[in-house]
Amino acid sequence: MPSPRPAWRAVLTVLLVAASCQAHAGKTLDGIRQRGQINCGVSTGVAGFSAPDAKGRWTGLDVDICRAVAAAVLGDGDKVNFVPLNSQQRFAALQSGQIDVLSRNTSWTLTRDASLGFHFTAITYIDGQAFLVPTKLKVTRATQLKGAQVCVQSGTTTEKNLADFSRSRKLGIKPIVFDTYEAGFKALFAGRCQAYSADASALASIRSKESPNPADYTVLPDLISKEPLGPVVRRGDDEWFAIVKWTVFALQEAEELGITQAQADAMKSSDDPAIQRLVGSGEDMGKLLGLDKAWSLRALKAVGHYGEIFERNVGAQSPLKLPRGVNRPWNQGGLIYAPPVR
Repeated sequence: MPSPRPAWRAVLTVLLVAASCQAHAGKTLDGIRQRGQINCGVSTGVAGFSAPDAKGRWTGLDVDICRAVAAAVLGDGDKVNFVPLNSQQRFAALQSGQIDVLSRNTSWTLTRDASLGFHFTAITYIDGQAFLVPTKLKVTRATQLKGAQVCVQSGTTTEKNLADFSRSRKLGIKPIVFDTYEAGFKALFAGRCQAYSADASALASIRSKESPNPADYTVLPDLISKEPLGPVVRRGDDEWFAIVKWTVFALQEAEELGITQAQADAMKSSDDPAIQRLVGSGEDMGKLLGLDKAWSLRALKAVGHYGEIFERNVGAQSPLKLPRGVNRPWNQGGLIYAPPVR
């Protein structure tokens, strides 16, 4: 009969490796703890996603993701340095280490995921590219924009999608390219183009917050692309990658389980093991991330679950009033599906 020693040695090796992984927090987290804050890259101002309010405090769905991560790793959702970046600056800022995470309405694509040295962590908003047009033009479908001049921001998936859409439909759309988000929609308002193309959520933000009169502009119903948006980190630090993605997953699973910001502490008495894991009263999941047992509880108390973040910033409780649509949880008919925290 073969000796059992090799098998036991293999098991011991696995356990030692696992223990060392649990103890190692990763170089990005080490740097964050030393400086006492997370450097989070955000947009230069997209209402509902990342924009400073009248008092200069950053708000939005993307902002809340960074606050949740800060609460999980530093114990305080306000320990974030928000770095506003335009489309051309955002990837260089992440590559150079100027920021720890990019949470800035950025679409997950193969090119970005495979060639820039990044990891997309999770999907926080499922979007699609659309068109904003003056209502007076009486355009109701994107295919009616044949030969139109369309304003678009350079250096984005939007610019490429517009070219693909025009070519595949033989529309002869004439793109007018601008370096910044703001310059593009201001050109539309000034009459320099017949439409402005961007993510539908961004167009709703522009119509609500930036247009002289929202009734004068219409977001066309056609979506010409898939735009899964979410936070991005650098490759090479698997521990930090795991922390950011599992913080998002925890917020999304908390909505599935009904753990609200206001009730998070009270849910510690729940008999449900899944709830116990998220509020820190059950199995310790934090040690697997180099964090403590209450990491996800702090994230929930800082910003609420995913549904609360959505409704407050872009949904029914916000000026944008975007419908949940596919951004509902899977158990409510949507596409938001988080792996289980267990």
